[in-house]
Amino acid sequence: MTAAPDIHAEQPLLDFPFSWDGTRVPAEVEDLRATTPVRRVRTIAGDEAWLVSSYELCQQVLKDDRFSLKDTSAPGVPRQYALTIPPEVVNNMGNITGAGLRRAVMKALNPKAPGLLDRLREDAHRLVDLMVAEGPTVDLRGAFCEPYSAGMHCHILGIPQTEAPAFLRSLDIAFMNSQCPITGAKINWDRDIARMAALLDDPATHGLMGELAALRGDPEYAHLSDEMLATVGVTMFGAGVISTSGFLAMALVYLLTHPTARDLLRDTPDLIDPGVEELLRVNLSIGDALPRLALEDLRLGDVEVRRGELVLVLVEGANLDPEKFPDPHRFDVHRDNTADHLSFGGGAHYCPATALGRTHARIALEVLLDRLPDLALAVPSSQLVWRTGFMKRIPERLPVTW
Repeated sequence: MTAAPDIHAEQPLLDFPFSWDGTRVPAEVEDLRATTPVRRVRTIAGDEAWLVSSYELCQQVLKDDRFSLKDTSAPGVPRQYALTIPPEVVNNMGNITGAGLRRAVMKALNPKAPGLLDRLREDAHRLVDLMVAEGPTVDLRGAFCEPYSAGMHCHILGIPQTEAPAFLRSLDIAFMNSQCPITGAKINWDRDIARMAALLDDPATHGLMGELAALRGDPEYAHLSDEMLATVGVTMFGAGVISTSGFLAMALVYLLTHPTARDLLRDTPDLIDPGVEELLRVNLSIGDALPRLALEDLRLGDVEVRRGELVLVLVEGANLDPEKFPDPHRFDVHRDNTADHLSFGGGAHYCPATALGRTHARIALEVLLDRLPDLALAVPSSQLVWRTGFMKRIPERLPVTW
């Protein structure tokens, strides 16, 4: 008796990611979820991977420790794209925990830290003041989202606000998705590590970097080099700014292209908290997918995944799965399960800055919608230019008027 043919092996490879346009869900997503929720694709690096697009199976991958994030950086394994950071930094929170620094980092990421909320509001109003003084049109991403997020991360790290431009300049390259290693990525990484390490000796440094600097005299932390401490600061700034500013920009894209949702949150500020949660579910800021490497042979849906194979969790597939979120494309601040979205990942690598990310977005939207109630796109949405080959979907510019 001959074995049944593997229908998945006979299917042509799909190139992934599908689309960089952040105003619409790629056409492939619903079809894959309905027909082949675990589907073979070709990554930017040219390797093969399994793309998972249903909520149930995405959640299974994220929660099962037989799917590893750390091992996606191992030599010789299939990749989404070339690494732009040292391989050992991929499992950053695991490294932080292993070094005994998790408590200090989690304390720094607490949105209830003294002075943080006031700082966010002051920054948001200051940036709106600058926009109003300049007058429309304004690039909302460049004039508000990025400096607002960078300012928050400088405050958390305890480094001077004047350092923000120096660290921001690296991010366009650091978060590229490229087939080949990027020369500029290592140049920027080395420069940023040296700059952050120098800040450890700056008497003006406080916050998290000040706490880390103080550990250098403690025998318990003698294993930590300045480079390791600087790596915590550089990765927190980079990943934090890209994630929070990227989500905020895409939340604003959604509201500006869905005026009914914008008007609801503007006219009913009490709904901004659940509104942020729903924006986390429906927005398309995660441009690629969350990678995991299978550590052993196992079954995923109706597919046999082999040890060493790459598995990609398609967050937008999960977040818009009608089996989990009925009428998934409807913006509904009254859903009782919106917070089950996977925009912060899941399992052992669930994002540690979820409360901070929500607070960052909430205050920004409160201030923008209050100060600029007629905020609107200054160009047709079809004219927005979308960055390609990047870990986040973001418009290159977000021209607005009010």
